Amino acid sequence: MSRQANRGTESKKMSSELFTLTYGALVTQLCKDYENDEDVNKQLDKMGYNIGVRLIEDFLARSNVGKCHDFRETADVIAKVAFKMYLGITPSITNWSPAGDEFSLILENNPLVDFVELPDNHSSLIYSNLLCGVLRGALEMVQMAVEAKFVQDTLKGDGVTEIRMRFIRRIEDNLPVGEE
Repeated sequence: MSRQANRGTESKKMSSELFTLTYGALVTQLCKDYENDEDVNKQLDKMGYNIGVRLIEDFLARSNVGKCHDFRETADVIAKVAFKMYLGITPSITNWSPAGDEFSLILENNPLVDFVELPDNHSSLIYSNLLCGVLRGALEMVQMAVEAKFVQDTLKGDGVTEIRMRFIRRIEDNLPVGEE
């Protein structure tokens, strides 16, 4: 029985490592295809956005999470459910703004950066910028316009990885009268 449990754990670890290495290959190819880090950062964000737009349906179907009523509740669902479900980590939520429209997700361990060292000539590369795009895309599909950006990164010598989230506005659907 324990042998089967070990296989499941080993399989998840192998899947995680394969994902990390595949992501690394993607970033490496983007660095070859684009002339500067800013273009790579924009492309990673765009790719993440497109993933987020599609991933939200899977998330809502698998998580059985209901509608969030405010940005704090949204932050909890992102950290405690979404990151856990897709990356196997639970970031902490800190640094709420007084208005309650900004917070930070602190990733003690970012699985995307396992086995990664940034070369000196890519000091402005935001290696995990795909995550910001995923967050923006997914939240836009549930009528929330947000800004997401990295403010700290362990790849750049910081102690933790920090993603700063800012609520911009609620997106109103223009549905015909009488439909919800």
